[in-house]
Amino acid sequence: MSVMETKVDPRGHGEPQGGIDGERKRLTIFSRASGLVFWLICSGVWGQDASSEWATKLVEVALAQTREVVRYEPAYVRIPYPGGDVPAGTGVCTDVVIRAYRKAFQFDLQKAVHEDMKANFSKYPKNWGLSRTDTNIDHRRVPNLQTFFKRKGAALPVTDKPEDYLPGDLITCTVAGRLPHIAIVVPAPDGGKVPWIVHNIGQGPKRENRLFEFPLTGHYRFLGPLEALDSGR
Repeated sequence: MSVMETKVDPRGHGEPQGGIDGERKRLTIFSRASGLVFWLICSGVWGQDASSEWATKLVEVALAQTREVVRYEPAYVRIPYPGGDVPAGTGVCTDVVIRAYRKAFQFDLQKAVHEDMKANFSKYPKNWGLSRTDTNIDHRRVPNLQTFFKRKGAALPVTDKPEDYLPGDLITCTVAGRLPHIAIVVPAPDGGKVPWIVHNIGQGPKRENRLFEFPLTGHYRFLGPLEALDSGR
């Protein structure tokens, strides 16, 4: 979890309902949805049945987070288990991913990481000098998520080719030379070939054109929630 703190810019969050503004909002939502469908078709993700539905759901909830006001807060917080979360108006980069999987698929990364880490503690990083698991923070640390996704067979090659990164993929990188960071890959809003990312690097969840800005350390396509998606039909 990175420890960067910057000031939140609340501008652009929320707009009035009804009338012309309401119609504009509906057209904007339709445009975004159409752009997502276009991307999925062109990228080859569309047509893969359950996996295409998985990618669509994950991208939708990730983009929804960009319309929320969230203050970047890296402090250690005690939270319930399972299903625990820090206060809704706060969070860091990992919380974007955790909330996205929970909202889209009711998949609890807190529980999943804890169970795997408890059974395989020696396989996880020892960066923090801990001798046992901690359900308050383990899943909110980027190196632990990287280990979990790799152990679940979700790791993909790290490349510099935009076409290798599909909507719903996860990437990790190093910010400022030492800070681990994680983000969700989403379509470029202008239909460009280089995907964008949704992440919280200090100013709340944002959709930005920064996929290759920082040195990439990981690339993952975690389809674990597909079972939950299928069971909900």
